[in-house]
Amino acid sequence: MAKNCQKGTSLVAKMVLSVATLVYLSEEFMERKKVQKRTIINFIIKIFWIFIIGSVFGFFAEMLYTLVYSRTLQIRQGLIYGPFIQVYGVGAIAYYILVSKVKTPKEVFIYGTVMGGVLEYLFSFFQEIFFGTISWDYSKFFLNLNGRICLLYCVYWGIIAIIFLKIVYPWLQRLEPLIYKKSIRIFTYFFMIFMIFDITISCMAASRQENRHKNIPPQNSVDEFLDKTYPDEVLDKIYNNKREVNFGDVP
Repeated sequence: MAKNCQKGTSLVAKMVLSVATLVYLSEEFMERKKVQKRTIINFIIKIFWIFIIGSVFGFFAEMLYTLVYSRTLQIRQGLIYGPFIQVYGVGAIAYYILVSKVKTPKEVFIYGTVMGGVLEYLFSFFQEIFFGTISWDYSKFFLNLNGRICLLYCVYWGIIAIIFLKIVYPWLQRLEPLIYKKSIRIFTYFFMIFMIFDITISCMAASRQENRHKNIPPQNSVDEFLDKTYPDEVLDKIYNNKREVNFGDVP
């Protein structure tokens, strides 16, 4: 009987140990998942702010460019609401990823030149495909590709990449801990919602304008709202550097 009790005690001990091990492993797994989730959220927040900083930089860079070269102050926007030009925002994200992998100015310049050209070409191409417009035309520039990119502006992208490496990237590294504070995180979530709205309504309004120019009447209440709230005179003032193209005009 003593042996049976001893066996029973040993069995219970093993079961308790097994349960304790499972609980420990479960807690460790849950903690690891929390860390992974927090890491992903932090990465998204960081990329979002890099996009915003790049988009705002692009807005002022375009303003300065027109002021210097045409001696007129032109306000160019990529979205209906706010000082954002999203091709620069995506470029900033590409630069950030690039600089985290490549550190020498020579390599950053070469890769930045190529990446800038690729981004500019893709943005121009898809803008024409989806909205029937283009916002720049380099067909008169030396060594251009289908008017969407040219050597000179690709070099500009390369120069901006070096500036990003030497000035912006170290500044972002110092700024990064601030964006993870609770108050900034809450603000970021609301800002993300606003940007999703801004991008969505901007695309919808641009698409509806294209349909208006094709003499397609409003199909529903949403189209009527877009026609009333964002008529041509409003959109043409916001996107003052765009022009309509027929498919095939710019390959």
